[in-house]
Amino acid sequence: MQRVDEKKLRMAFLSRTFLNVGNIVLNLGILGVFKYYNFFIESFVSAFSSAGIHLQPHTLHIILPVGISFYTFHALSYSIDVYKRKIKPTKDVIAFFAFISFFPLLVAGPIERATTLLPQLYVKRTFNYETAVSGMRQILWGLFKKIVIADTCAIYVNNIFANYHDQPGSALLLGAVFFAFQIYADFSGYSDIAIGVAHLFGINLIRNFAYPYFSRDIAEFWRRWHISLTTWFRDYIYIPLGGSRVSKLKVVRNTFVIFLVSGFWHGANWTFISWGAFHAILFLPLILLEKNRKYTNTVAEGKLLPSVKETYQMGLTFLLVVIGWVFFRADTITQAFEYLREMVRWETLKASYLIFSVKEIWFVLIMLFIEWVGRKNQFGLEMLGFNWNKTIRYILYLVIAFITILYSLDGKPTEFIYFQF
Repeated sequence: MQRVDEKKLRMAFLSRTFLNVGNIVLNLGILGVFKYYNFFIESFVSAFSSAGIHLQPHTLHIILPVGISFYTFHALSYSIDVYKRKIKPTKDVIAFFAFISFFPLLVAGPIERATTLLPQLYVKRTFNYETAVSGMRQILWGLFKKIVIADTCAIYVNNIFANYHDQPGSALLLGAVFFAFQIYADFSGYSDIAIGVAHLFGINLIRNFAYPYFSRDIAEFWRRWHISLTTWFRDYIYIPLGGSRVSKLKVVRNTFVIFLVSGFWHGANWTFISWGAFHAILFLPLILLEKNRKYTNTVAEGKLLPSVKETYQMGLTFLLVVIGWVFFRADTITQAFEYLREMVRWETLKASYLIFSVKEIWFVLIMLFIEWVGRKNQFGLEMLGFNWNKTIRYILYLVIAFITILYSLDGKPTEFIYFQF
């Protein structure tokens, strides 16, 4: 009788494992065909061409489905969590597909877990005024960052990167810094909008950004940047590989694996892989010296301004991140290195760039000021002005809304950067 039970248990385990592996292969296979097939074919052909062998590639002319990386990761996390018995398989088909394709998350995340989102879809939700008001405030802040900061920075970034051979080094530095704020305002702006919209439906989503440009080292930056993705890679790749509780050599391997996969996830281009490798190199000393958890508190906690040391640390970290963003933004690795080479050839900044960018610089500074004041909160506007007179606080919201509407009518809005991923 005991042997029969053991056999049943073994068969059940093998069945669960087979279904889990099959689901992983299926999801990654779909993602691979749509997103990476042409990349591998072209890289394969290029490798043979460099050896003097010319092949005739057969690439696919297909349209990348919107948000495929995000709902693929939703499906993967569900099956893995069911396999690990963190959650029970759902019998509610509508709740399952709502989890996979919840519309605020569909374009650019955050990447949710079944353990946190699915239970919220089972219960009856009632309208909560305070939560809805907070959601609207977060939507307003997200729209301001996207339309006023990201879309206007994009104009200068696109121009500078398209003509980097003709620009002085200081202008290239300005372009790289503008891109750092463009991608942050664009992506965190979308996350704020998605989280705010979900609040209107009584759904709480994971926080995706925690003021990453106030980080004091690269490890802290990665705890604050795209939190839903970094924790996903940590839980489903880094820790299963052994995490940091293995030999130093394997820690190095695990670190490079997670950053290279992160880069590859962003797109089928060697620039993204180089970006991931660059951050892995920056991260390694901290994790090998066990200093990667040194800064887990809020910077300048209990103080109005950071210390000189903290200011230097944030400035250095930001500079390193900006260098990495050049690889992320460039079309090719060659262009990235050429851009960086020209950037360090410092020349006098052209007056035209100062004239046309002063307004945008001021808006970036305003965004940083608001987020610095609210750095202990979930988003910049969450608690700003709650001690003020209500009329003054509402005037602030109206001013932000007016500026956002004005820029949406005057400028040329661009698509969300993470729309392509």
